[in-house]
Amino acid sequence: MKILVICQHYYPEPFRISDICEELVRRGNEVTVVTGIPNYPMGEIYPGYENNQKPDEIINGVRVHRCNIHPRKKGALHRLWNYYSYSYKSKQYIKKLDSSFDVVFIYQLSPVMMANAGIKYAKKHGKKTILYCLDLWPASLGAGGINSGIVYKWFYRESKRVYNSVDKILISSKSFDEYFEREFNIKNTIYLPQYAEDAFSPEECRKDPNEYIDFMFAGNVGTAQSVDAIIRAASLCKDISNLRWHIVGDGVELNNCKLLADELEVPIVFHGRKPIEEMPKYYATADAMLVTMKRDSAIGLTLPGKVQSYMAAGKFIIGVDFGETEKVIRSNNCGLCCNIDDPKSFAQCIREFVNMDSDDKKAIESNSYTTYKNRFSKAVFFEKLTNEIY
Repeated sequence: MKILVICQHYYPEPFRISDICEELVRRGNEVTVVTGIPNYPMGEIYPGYENNQKPDEIINGVRVHRCNIHPRKKGALHRLWNYYSYSYKSKQYIKKLDSSFDVVFIYQLSPVMMANAGIKYAKKHGKKTILYCLDLWPASLGAGGINSGIVYKWFYRESKRVYNSVDKILISSKSFDEYFEREFNIKNTIYLPQYAEDAFSPEECRKDPNEYIDFMFAGNVGTAQSVDAIIRAASLCKDISNLRWHIVGDGVELNNCKLLADELEVPIVFHGRKPIEEMPKYYATADAMLVTMKRDSAIGLTLPGKVQSYMAAGKFIIGVDFGETEKVIRSNNCGLCCNIDDPKSFAQCIREFVNMDSDDKKAIESNSYTTYKNRFSKAVFFEKLTNEIY
Protein backbone atom coordinates (compact mmCIF):
# COMPACT_ATOMS: atom_id res chain seq x y z
CA MET A 1 0.00 0.00 0.00
CA LYS A 2 1.18 3.53 -0.80
CA ILE A 3 0.67 5.84 2.17
CA LEU A 4 0.98 9.64 2.05
CA VAL A 5 1.81 11.00 5.50
CA ILE A 6 1.24 14.64 6.38
CA CYS A 7 2.91 16.04 9.48
CA GLN A 8 4.78 19.29 10.05
CA HIS A 9 7.36 17.51 12.23
CA TYR A 10 9.59 14.53 11.48
CA TYR A 11 12.98 13.06 12.38
CA PRO A 12 15.34 14.41 13.66
CA GLU A 13 12.60 16.19 15.59
CA PRO A 14 11.47 14.10 18.59
CA PHE A 15 8.08 12.77 17.53
CA ARG A 16 6.79 9.20 17.21
CA ILE A 17 5.60 9.74 13.66
CA SER A 18 9.11 8.80 12.50
CA ASP A 19 8.92 5.44 14.24
CA ILE A 20 5.38 4.87 12.94
CA CYS A 21 6.42 5.49 9.34
CA GLU A 22 9.45 3.23 9.60
CA GLU A 23 7.34 0.44 11.07
CA LEU A 24 4.82 0.81 8.23
CA VAL A 25 7.70 0.41 5.77
CA ARG A 26 8.90 -2.71 7.61
CA ARG A 27 5.40 -4.10 7.15
CA GLY A 28 5.71 -3.80 3.38
CA ASN A 29 4.18 -0.38 2.70
CA GLU A 30 5.57 2.46 0.61
CA VAL A 31 5.55 5.60 2.74
CA THR A 32 6.09 9.22 1.70
CA VAL A 33 6.15 11.98 4.30
CA VAL A 34 5.55 15.65 3.59
CA THR A 35 7.02 17.61 6.48
CA GLY A 36 8.90 20.80 7.33
CA ILE A 37 12.53 21.70 7.92
CA PRO A 38 13.39 20.47 11.43
CA ASN A 39 13.47 23.29 13.99
CA TYR A 40 11.33 22.08 16.93
CA PRO A 41 11.20 23.10 19.76
CA MET A 42 13.54 26.12 19.85
CA GLY A 43 12.98 27.45 16.34
CA GLU A 44 16.61 26.81 15.40
CA ILE A 45 17.12 24.85 12.18
CA TYR A 46 18.96 21.61 12.86
CA PRO A 47 22.55 21.29 11.59
CA GLY A 48 22.70 19.96 8.06
CA TYR A 49 19.28 21.33 7.13
CA GLU A 50 20.13 25.02 6.85
CA ASN A 51 19.22 26.78 3.60
CA ASN A 52 16.98 23.89 2.58
CA GLN A 53 19.99 21.61 2.03
CA LYS A 54 17.97 18.39 2.14
CA PRO A 55 14.56 18.93 0.55
CA ASP A 56 14.33 15.23 -0.26
CA GLU A 57 15.91 12.25 1.46
CA ILE A 58 15.22 8.62 2.31
CA ILE A 59 15.43 7.72 6.01
CA ASN A 60 15.22 4.02 6.88
CA GLY A 61 13.11 3.36 3.81
CA VAL A 62 10.78 6.35 4.26
CA ARG A 63 10.71 8.98 1.50
CA VAL A 64 10.80 12.39 3.15
CA HIS A 65 10.11 15.75 1.51
CA ARG A 66 10.83 18.84 3.60
CA CYS A 67 8.98 22.05 2.87
CA ASN A 68 11.03 25.21 3.35
CA ILE A 69 9.02 26.69 6.22
CA HIS A 70 9.60 29.63 8.53
CA PRO A 71 11.17 28.49 11.86
CA ARG A 72 9.13 28.68 15.08
CA LYS A 73 11.36 31.16 16.96
CA LYS A 74 9.89 33.25 19.77
CA GLY A 75 6.75 35.36 19.73
CA ALA A 76 3.22 34.93 18.44
CA LEU A 77 3.97 36.38 15.00
CA HIS A 78 6.79 33.93 14.30
CA ARG A 79 4.71 31.04 15.59
CA LEU A 80 1.78 31.98 13.33
CA TRP A 81 4.15 32.40 10.37
CA ASN A 82 5.59 28.98 11.12
CA TYR A 83 2.14 27.39 11.23
CA TYR A 84 0.84 28.85 8.00
CA SER A 85 4.11 28.55 6.08
CA TYR A 86 3.90 24.76 6.40
CA SER A 87 0.21 24.73 5.50
CA TYR A 88 0.91 26.79 2.37
CA LYS A 89 4.13 25.10 1.26
CA SER A 90 2.79 21.57 1.81
CA LYS A 91 -0.35 22.34 -0.22
CA GLN A 92 1.83 23.65 -3.02
CA TYR A 93 3.97 20.52 -2.97
CA ILE A 94 1.17 17.96 -3.07
CA LYS A 95 0.00 19.50 -6.37
CA LYS A 96 3.04 17.76 -7.89
CA LEU A 97 2.06 14.33 -6.59
CA ASP A 98 0.18 11.86 -8.78
CA SER A 99 -2.92 9.95 -7.72
CA SER A 100 -1.13 6.70 -6.87
CA PHE A 101 -1.36 6.96 -3.07
CA ASP A 102 -3.97 4.68 -1.54
CA VAL A 103 -4.57 6.53 1.71
CA VAL A 104 -3.64 9.78 3.46
CA PHE A 105 -2.52 9.57 7.08
CA ILE A 106 -2.41 12.89 8.94
CA TYR A 107 -0.44 12.90 12.19
CA GLN A 108 -2.00 16.00 13.72
CA LEU A 109 0.07 17.82 16.30
CA SER A 110 -0.16 21.59 16.66
CA PRO A 111 -1.36 23.38 14.66
CA VAL A 112 -4.49 21.79 13.25
CA MET A 113 -3.80 23.49 9.89
CA MET A 114 -0.98 21.06 9.23
CA ALA A 115 -3.73 18.73 7.96
CA ASN A 116 -4.67 20.98 5.03
CA ALA A 117 -2.37 19.44 2.44
CA GLY A 118 -3.64 15.94 3.20
CA ILE A 119 -7.24 17.01 2.94
CA LYS A 120 -6.57 18.77 -0.35
CA TYR A 121 -4.83 15.72 -1.86
CA ALA A 122 -7.56 13.34 -0.72
CA LYS A 123 -10.33 15.55 -2.07
CA LYS A 124 -8.62 15.97 -5.43
CA HIS A 125 -7.94 12.26 -5.96
CA GLY A 126 -10.84 10.71 -4.04
CA LYS A 127 -8.69 9.04 -1.37
CA LYS A 128 -9.45 8.03 2.21
CA THR A 129 -8.14 10.33 4.94
CA ILE A 130 -7.29 9.24 8.47
CA LEU A 131 -6.39 11.90 11.02
CA TYR A 132 -4.62 10.94 14.23
CA CYS A 133 -5.31 13.70 16.74
CA LEU A 134 -2.63 14.23 19.39
CA ASP A 135 -3.21 17.95 20.04
CA LEU A 136 -6.85 18.91 20.37
CA TRP A 137 -7.75 22.19 18.64
CA PRO A 138 -8.80 24.85 19.38
CA ALA A 139 -8.62 23.58 22.98
CA SER A 140 -4.80 23.58 22.79
CA LEU A 141 -4.82 27.35 22.44
CA GLY A 142 -5.79 27.50 26.10
CA ALA A 143 -2.20 26.63 27.07
CA GLY A 144 -1.22 30.00 25.65
CA GLY A 145 -4.03 31.81 27.39
CA ILE A 146 -6.29 32.08 24.32
CA ASN A 147 -9.75 30.88 25.28
CA SER A 148 -11.97 33.44 23.57
CA GLY A 149 -11.92 36.40 21.21
CA ILE A 150 -11.31 36.79 17.49
CA VAL A 151 -8.22 34.58 17.37
CA TYR A 152 -9.97 31.74 19.19
CA LYS A 153 -13.05 32.00 16.97
CA TRP A 154 -10.88 31.91 13.85
CA PHE A 155 -9.12 28.73 14.92
CA TYR A 156 -12.39 27.22 16.09
CA ARG A 157 -13.71 27.54 12.52
CA GLU A 158 -10.43 26.19 11.14
CA SER A 159 -10.58 23.21 13.50
CA LYS A 160 -14.21 22.46 12.72
CA ARG A 161 -13.47 22.53 9.00
CA VAL A 162 -10.45 20.23 9.30
CA TYR A 163 -12.06 17.68 11.59
CA ASN A 164 -15.18 17.50 9.45
CA SER A 165 -13.14 17.04 6.27
CA VAL A 166 -11.56 13.67 7.08
CA ASP A 167 -13.00 10.17 6.93
CA LYS A 168 -11.77 8.90 10.30
CA ILE A 169 -10.45 10.51 13.45
CA LEU A 170 -8.21 8.52 15.74
CA ILE A 171 -7.78 10.00 19.23
CA SER A 172 -4.78 9.57 21.52
CA SER A 173 -6.78 10.24 24.71
CA LYS A 174 -10.19 8.90 25.74
CA SER A 175 -11.14 12.36 26.98
CA PHE A 176 -11.02 13.73 23.41
CA ASP A 177 -14.17 11.81 22.52
CA GLU A 178 -16.53 13.98 24.56
CA TYR A 179 -14.91 17.18 23.25
CA PHE A 180 -15.37 16.18 19.61
CA GLU A 181 -19.01 15.36 20.15
CA ARG A 182 -19.75 18.47 22.21
CA GLU A 183 -17.92 21.01 20.05
CA PHE A 184 -18.21 19.61 16.53
CA ASN A 185 -20.98 16.98 16.74
CA ILE A 186 -18.43 14.39 15.62
CA LYS A 187 -19.16 10.93 16.95
CA ASN A 188 -17.52 7.52 16.59
CA THR A 189 -13.93 8.66 17.03
CA ILE A 190 -11.53 5.73 17.50
CA TYR A 191 -9.36 5.50 20.61
CA LEU A 192 -5.72 4.81 19.72
CA PRO A 193 -3.35 5.68 22.59
CA GLN A 194 0.31 6.31 21.88
CA TYR A 195 3.03 3.74 22.49
CA ALA A 196 6.71 3.97 23.46
CA GLU A 197 9.62 3.32 21.15
CA ASP A 198 11.38 -0.05 21.30
CA ALA A 199 14.33 1.47 23.15
CA PHE A 200 12.39 1.55 26.43
CA SER A 201 12.15 -1.54 28.62
CA PRO A 202 12.47 -2.34 32.33
CA GLU A 203 15.75 -4.14 31.64
CA GLU A 204 17.32 -1.22 29.80
CA CYS A 205 16.00 1.42 32.19
CA ARG A 206 16.49 -0.25 35.57
CA LYS A 207 18.51 1.79 38.05
CA ASP A 208 21.43 0.25 39.88
CA PRO A 209 20.96 0.90 43.61
CA ASN A 210 23.03 3.70 45.15
CA GLU A 211 22.79 6.15 48.03
CA TYR A 212 20.77 8.71 46.03
CA ILE A 213 17.08 9.06 45.20
CA ASP A 214 16.78 10.51 41.70
CA PHE A 215 13.72 12.19 40.17
CA MET A 216 13.56 12.92 36.46
CA PHE A 217 11.41 14.89 34.02
CA ALA A 218 11.96 14.05 30.35
CA GLY A 219 10.47 15.96 27.44
CA ASN A 220 9.60 19.41 26.16
CA VAL A 221 10.15 22.24 28.64
CA GLY A 222 7.37 24.56 27.53
CA THR A 223 4.63 26.66 29.06
CA ALA A 224 2.14 23.80 29.10
CA GLN A 225 4.49 21.49 30.99
CA SER A 226 4.86 23.66 34.15
CA VAL A 227 8.34 22.32 34.84
CA ASP A 228 8.84 25.18 37.29
CA ALA A 229 6.54 23.21 39.64
CA ILE A 230 9.30 20.61 39.98
CA ILE A 231 11.82 23.25 40.97
CA ARG A 232 9.50 24.80 43.57
CA ALA A 233 8.78 21.39 45.09
CA ALA A 234 12.48 20.55 45.13
CA SER A 235 13.19 23.74 47.06
CA LEU A 236 10.93 22.44 49.85
CA CYS A 237 12.79 19.14 50.05
CA LYS A 238 16.30 20.46 50.64
CA ASP A 239 16.34 18.84 54.06
CA ILE A 240 16.48 15.43 52.36
CA SER A 241 20.17 15.39 51.54
CA ASN A 242 20.24 12.42 49.15
CA LEU A 243 17.69 13.71 46.61
CA ARG A 244 18.81 14.53 43.08
CA TRP A 245 16.76 16.22 40.36
CA HIS A 246 17.12 15.89 36.59
CA ILE A 247 15.52 17.68 33.63
CA VAL A 248 16.16 16.02 30.26
CA GLY A 249 14.89 18.12 27.36
CA ASP A 250 14.66 21.69 26.19
CA GLY A 251 12.05 24.22 25.17
CA VAL A 252 11.01 27.84 25.43
CA GLU A 253 10.85 27.76 29.25
CA LEU A 254 14.22 26.11 29.81
CA ASN A 255 16.14 29.31 30.56
CA ASN A 256 13.42 30.51 32.94
CA CYS A 257 13.62 27.19 34.77
CA LYS A 258 17.38 27.51 35.08
CA LEU A 259 17.01 31.00 36.49
CA LEU A 260 14.39 29.80 38.99
CA ALA A 261 16.63 26.94 40.08
CA ASP A 262 19.46 29.40 40.70
CA GLU A 263 17.14 31.77 42.57
CA LEU A 264 15.84 29.01 44.85
CA GLU A 265 19.28 27.42 45.09
CA VAL A 266 18.04 24.02 43.93
CA PRO A 267 20.78 21.80 42.46
CA ILE A 268 18.87 20.57 39.44
CA VAL A 269 20.85 18.96 36.63
CA PHE A 270 19.70 20.22 33.22
CA HIS A 271 20.87 17.63 30.70
CA GLY A 272 19.45 19.27 27.56
CA ARG A 273 17.68 17.46 24.74
CA LYS A 274 18.94 13.98 23.91
CA PRO A 275 18.21 11.69 20.94
CA ILE A 276 15.69 8.96 21.60
CA GLU A 277 18.29 6.19 21.40
CA GLU A 278 20.15 7.73 24.36
CA MET A 279 17.12 8.17 26.59
CA PRO A 280 17.13 4.70 28.23
CA LYS A 281 20.50 5.38 29.86
CA TYR A 282 19.06 8.55 31.40
CA TYR A 283 15.95 6.72 32.56
CA ALA A 284 18.28 4.19 34.17
CA THR A 285 19.50 6.88 36.56
CA ALA A 286 16.00 7.62 37.90
CA ASP A 287 14.04 6.13 40.78
CA ALA A 288 10.84 7.90 39.69
CA MET A 289 9.72 9.87 36.64
CA LEU A 290 7.79 13.13 36.76
CA VAL A 291 4.97 14.35 34.53
CA THR A 292 3.77 17.91 35.09
CA MET A 293 1.25 19.96 33.14
CA LYS A 294 -0.36 23.34 33.46
CA ARG A 295 -3.73 23.01 35.20
CA ASP A 296 -5.99 23.71 32.26
CA SER A 297 -9.20 21.96 31.29
CA ALA A 298 -8.04 21.45 27.70
CA ILE A 299 -4.54 20.28 28.59
CA GLY A 300 -6.05 17.89 31.09
CA LEU A 301 -7.78 16.07 28.24
CA THR A 302 -4.39 15.05 26.86
CA LEU A 303 -2.33 12.05 27.88
CA PRO A 304 1.30 13.10 27.21
CA GLY A 305 3.31 10.56 25.26
CA LYS A 306 5.99 10.55 27.95
CA VAL A 307 3.58 8.64 30.21
CA GLN A 308 3.75 5.62 27.88
CA SER A 309 7.55 5.84 27.79
CA TYR A 310 7.68 5.95 31.58
CA MET A 311 5.44 2.88 31.81
CA ALA A 312 7.33 0.97 29.12
CA ALA A 313 10.47 1.51 31.20
CA GLY A 314 8.70 0.09 34.24
CA LYS A 315 9.03 3.32 36.18
CA PHE A 316 7.20 4.73 39.18
CA ILE A 317 5.35 7.87 38.00
CA ILE A 318 4.64 11.00 40.00
CA GLY A 319 2.10 13.12 38.12
CA VAL A 320 -0.71 15.62 38.19
CA ASP A 321 -3.94 15.21 40.11
CA PHE A 322 -6.29 16.08 37.24
CA GLY A 323 -7.32 15.00 33.78
CA GLU A 324 -6.51 11.95 31.70
CA THR A 325 -3.04 11.53 33.21
CA GLU A 326 -4.44 11.19 36.72
CA LYS A 327 -7.02 8.66 35.51
CA VAL A 328 -4.32 6.47 33.99
CA ILE A 329 -1.98 6.68 36.98
CA ARG A 330 -4.63 6.10 39.65
CA SER A 331 -6.74 3.47 37.89
CA ASN A 332 -3.67 1.36 37.16
CA ASN A 333 -1.75 2.10 40.37
CA CYS A 334 1.30 3.33 38.46
CA GLY A 335 2.41 5.95 40.96
CA LEU A 336 1.30 9.02 42.91
CA CYS A 337 -0.63 12.14 41.95
CA CYS A 338 -0.32 15.60 43.46
CA ASN A 339 -1.41 19.21 43.03
CA ILE A 340 1.36 20.82 40.99
CA ASP A 341 -0.10 24.28 41.67
CA ASP A 342 0.74 23.77 45.34
CA PRO A 343 4.48 23.20 45.94
CA LYS A 344 3.70 21.81 49.41
CA SER A 345 1.42 19.16 47.91
CA PHE A 346 4.05 18.25 45.33
CA ALA A 347 6.76 18.11 48.00
CA GLN A 348 4.54 15.89 50.15
CA CYS A 349 4.25 13.49 47.22
CA ILE A 350 8.02 13.38 46.99
CA ARG A 351 8.31 12.66 50.72
CA GLU A 352 5.70 9.92 50.43
CA PHE A 353 7.79 8.26 47.75
CA VAL A 354 10.97 8.61 49.81
CA ASN A 355 9.34 6.94 52.81
CA MET A 356 7.61 4.20 50.85
CA ASP A 357 8.61 0.60 51.41
CA SER A 358 10.84 -0.72 48.62
CA ASP A 359 8.55 -3.70 47.98
CA ASP A 360 5.61 -1.34 47.49
CA LYS A 361 7.66 0.68 45.01
CA LYS A 362 8.56 -2.46 43.08
CA ALA A 363 4.90 -3.50 42.95
CA ILE A 364 3.94 -0.13 41.47
CA GLU A 365 6.79 -0.34 38.94
CA SER A 366 5.48 -3.76 37.94
CA ASN A 367 1.96 -2.33 37.56
CA SER A 368 3.36 0.42 35.36
CA TYR A 369 4.98 -2.01 32.93
CA THR A 370 2.05 -4.44 32.95
CA THR A 371 -0.33 -1.60 32.11
CA TYR A 372 1.89 -0.57 29.23
CA LYS A 373 2.17 -4.09 27.85
CA ASN A 374 -1.57 -4.75 28.03
CA ARG A 375 -2.95 -1.37 26.95
CA PHE A 376 -0.31 0.85 25.35
CA SER A 377 2.23 -1.40 23.66
CA LYS A 378 3.52 -0.97 20.14
CA ALA A 379 1.93 -4.28 19.12
CA VAL A 380 -1.51 -3.14 20.31
CA PHE A 381 -1.07 0.23 18.57
CA PHE A 382 -0.16 -1.18 15.15
CA GLU A 383 -2.85 -3.82 15.23
CA LYS A 384 -5.44 -1.06 15.63
CA LEU A 385 -3.76 1.37 13.22
CA THR A 386 -3.39 -1.09 10.38
CA ASN A 387 -7.02 -2.18 10.79
CA GLU A 388 -8.05 1.43 10.19
CA ILE A 389 -5.64 2.14 7.35
CA TYR A 390 -6.15 -0.99 5.24
